[in-house]
Amino acid sequence: MNTILVQDPARPVEAVRLRAVGDGGPILRVNNLEVTYYTDSGRAKALDDVSFTLNSGEKLGMVGESGSGKSTLALAMMRMIKAPGRIEGGSVVVGGGDLMTLDAESMRKARLSRIAYIPQGAMNSLNPVTRIGAQMVDAVKSHLPREGRAAIEARCKRALQSVDLDPGVYRMYAHELSGGMKQRVCIAIGILLDPHVIIADEPTSALDVVTQRQVMETIDNVQKAINAAVILIGHDMGLMAQFVDKVAVMYAGRLVEVSTVREMFTDPKHPYSQALISSLPSLGNKGVFQGIPGLAPSLLRLPSGCAFHPRCASAMPHCTTIRPEPQVLPGGRRVTCHLYDGEA
Repeated sequence: MNTILVQDPARPVEAVRLRAVGDGGPILRVNNLEVTYYTDSGRAKALDDVSFTLNSGEKLGMVGESGSGKSTLALAMMRMIKAPGRIEGGSVVVGGGDLMTLDAESMRKARLSRIAYIPQGAMNSLNPVTRIGAQMVDAVKSHLPREGRAAIEARCKRALQSVDLDPGVYRMYAHELSGGMKQRVCIAIGILLDPHVIIADEPTSALDVVTQRQVMETIDNVQKAINAAVILIGHDMGLMAQFVDKVAVMYAGRLVEVSTVREMFTDPKHPYSQALISSLPSLGNKGVFQGIPGLAPSLLRLPSGCAFHPRCASAMPHCTTIRPEPQVLPGGRRVTCHLYDGEA
């Protein structure tokens, strides 16, 4: 059993307590999560039987083409899916409690305190007519209505300092900040109540490469400080290789492979994972671009069998008719592919 120092939300900001962090069970368990969008054109299953676990202090990179279901997964875990979408089933267990069974008020309190979401596009996530400090104070007061104003202000400024921002940002408006500073403000808001799980949805989009690295290092530092589990959603495989512990690959609403970052980049198992890794530029193949043939399928008209089979160089006859089920290979990595039937 390890212990770390964290703030106690029920006491003034100066007070801290020891929170026990178990070495045993995962802090996050997502089981059989399903999300469907009901549209005029038909029924689109955006998440299809998604399951994975994450321990405290672990970072999981969620990758895949646009439309594969990465952001839908984040919103579903936060129970922020809007009509015509609907969470059809599954559970999201954080710290022993299932978020899917909470009533609306309990779920509102769980957001930010148990599970936090750093949205894609910080440029549009902050209120342009309210000072940064006021937005942070509102977030804390909605969860800790009895905490004093001075304690809340100290908590907010400390959060800003933890993401390498000057406490003076507390009095500023969003338009006075650069893109990277806005993104770090969103991170500071996300860690105000020391959540168990932090979901960062493409936190480096629209930022230059230098600022991207600064933002990723900020997430890395605050994650280590509060020992949270982090889910990093993005397209940049290079950043993933540097900052995450595990990689999950999504395709057409399903997790097709989950493995350690080293295994993913040295020996990807699923043909889609292999195609993603092969498409990365390398010094050995200057000027050579290797893409993935075909297009990602429409969720309204998914191919029969394995959804990837029309684009797969390793497709077998039964891939067109039989849907593969997840296989746990020796070593613990999970692959959803007929190539590994019988290896589990």
